[in-house]
Amino acid sequence: MNELAIQELSNSDLIRSRIFTIRGVQVMLDRDLAELYGVATKALNQAVKRNIERFPERYMFQLNKDDVANMRSQIVTSRWGGTRYLPYAFTEHGIIMLASVLNSPTAVEASVRITDTFVAMRRALASIAPLLSRIEATERRQLKLEDSQVRNEERFKLILDAMQDKKFPPQKVFFDGQ
Repeated sequence: MNELAIQELSNSDLIRSRIFTIRGVQVMLDRDLAELYGVATKALNQAVKRNIERFPERYMFQLNKDDVANMRSQIVTSRWGGTRYLPYAFTEHGIIMLASVLNSPTAVEASVRITDTFVAMRRALASIAPLLSRIEATERRQLKLEDSQVRNEERFKLILDAMQDKKFPPQKVFFDGQ
């Protein structure tokens, strides 16, 4: 493994930038994994096909055209070449399984670093979960206040319209508890 590849693997920002959310799941694409594992994408996919029983759909799935369009919106700078096939997406478990299928020191090292990155991302999300929960509760309260404000504005409009048209309901005067 060359020095540049080792340096790139240690950069979790590089790995993080290649993790996408597709179909509500965090995944990495076959071409990015192939690059990190130091193999050709075609070789990676052939190894998967030879061991397809190790890759149920919850570990790996092929993107469809809608997934690709959605992914392009997640990528700030396009790294998409003229691929002739729809790429495969691997979940965290699929990535671990992929390392066992490729069975090379580079694949094992890359898999460990990728898994560590997924774990760090999960921890970060878990640490902000209470904050997100409070924001959601605040938003719900705000929506209730906005609904009340709309009702109050409608009531004031009725009153102001009645005052402008001088159509007031008859007023009754009560004396001494009558």
